Amino acid sequence: MMKMGETMAQLGSSLAGIMFVWATMKQFFPDFLQDYIMRWTSKLIKRFKPQMEIRFWEKNLGRWKVNPAYTAIESYLGSKSTDHARRLKGDTVGKTEKLTLVFSLDESEEMVDFFEGIQMKWYAGKLVSHKNTISYYPGSDDRRYFLLTFHCKHKKLTTTRYLNHVIEAGKEIQARRKQQKLFTNTASSEWRNGRKDMWSNVCFDHPATFENLAMEPKKKEEIINDLMTFTKSKEYYLKIGKAWKRGYLLYGPPGTGKSTMIAAIANLLHYDIYDLELTTIKNNSDLRQLLIQTGSKSIIVVEDIDCSLDITAQRNKAKKDEKEKKTSKKKKKKDDDDLDSDEEDDDDSVEQDSKVTLSGLLNFIDGIWSPCGGERLIIFTTNHIEKLDPALIRTGRMDKHIEMSYCGFEAFKVLAKNYLNLDSHDLFDQINKLLGEVNVTPADVAENLMPKNIREDPTLRLEVLMEALKKAKEDPASKAEGAETKDPNDKADFWFWNHSIG
Repeated sequence: MMKMGETMAQLGSSLAGIMFVWATMKQFFPDFLQDYIMRWTSKLIKRFKPQMEIRFWEKNLGRWKVNPAYTAIESYLGSKSTDHARRLKGDTVGKTEKLTLVFSLDESEEMVDFFEGIQMKWYAGKLVSHKNTISYYPGSDDRRYFLLTFHCKHKKLTTTRYLNHVIEAGKEIQARRKQQKLFTNTASSEWRNGRKDMWSNVCFDHPATFENLAMEPKKKEEIINDLMTFTKSKEYYLKIGKAWKRGYLLYGPPGTGKSTMIAAIANLLHYDIYDLELTTIKNNSDLRQLLIQTGSKSIIVVEDIDCSLDITAQRNKAKKDEKEKKTSKKKKKKDDDDLDSDEEDDDDSVEQDSKVTLSGLLNFIDGIWSPCGGERLIIFTTNHIEKLDPALIRTGRMDKHIEMSYCGFEAFKVLAKNYLNLDSHDLFDQINKLLGEVNVTPADVAENLMPKNIREDPTLRLEVLMEALKKAKEDPASKAEGAETKDPNDKADFWFWNHSIG
């Protein structure tokens, strides 16, 4: 024990001496001499420690977006981890009916990879935050990274051929494992305090396709052609100097299949969906940060845009007129003071709510930040297109307007095939005539066609539909507006569907 104590004392004295010499050198030696000494010291250290290190952070400081090199390395190392590592993390990818088990390096685990006979050592690390704060969400400020260590004489090979090989192989693995996901944004107050990520997600497993979508075949073909042209137009968009994105506005009465259309588009293109809830976003800056965190090959969806925020010119004008009308009725100063107090209360309540403006939303769609990500669709839905500000839906922002109308005979035939497996029937002619006389949504038609038990005769369901159409024809309100009920099997809200099957 005495020898160990003496050794530590000598080491401490040596370090103190080195620090004293270094301080003296910095004070009295000229800069060029310090540089000369440092270069030779560095060479001396390399002789005893010839390894080099490259660190790949999951997120670099000052950047909001995940480092794509990090995710590619994670996929590459995961594919080799079962052979070269002892502690792994397991996860599943793929559709619900066909899940695949995948592995990745656990934290603080290392593994060795070989490239052209040369050893490359990887380490999965995490820089733990030491902020003096108490949080119910530990680890939110921690930073993960991969550390690559190799001999310095292989520097050129490692930084060119090997790392290029790792990144490309990782991207190929990611493409093979790609699982469509449905994202929703977390409230600004949650992620701005580091409590949660900006986006949370579930696997997207919606069954909607253009084949089972209740719509006229010609209209379907037009939409599909437009979508496929977009996906193959990267070079064209680059040539004309436009961001590689396209906007779609889906409008029509409730129950006409707007959400189902979005799901069918996502399944056709194999895109992720980002379901953006504007009311939970504090301001325009937060909206931009959310945009940056979205990936390419994705669809950004704002459903019921006319109800999401009070951003339309018509509504603002109506509110202004209403306030002016109220003010003109107040003649006494006391009443005016009360009105001012009420307005201040209103301002306080707005302070707590979203401050996303029409200008911020327009910049989100086609402003200077919009190219971030690339290959992206932006889809708005509304039941009342007349309420939307023209600046929001003009060409260049919402490039294609798609009316989701009431159910016609062609759409009915798709539903009859989907729900009853019927291509034709004696009652089809009568139903065709009734559909031309009454406004009814595809959701209502689907609800009437759906068998209520497994042995029910398809003819009975057609007769039930005919009775419903006749009743709607006799009721003027139903004829003008159509039923407001929604069929969960047609509308199939994204989150309802994904959670119901999970």
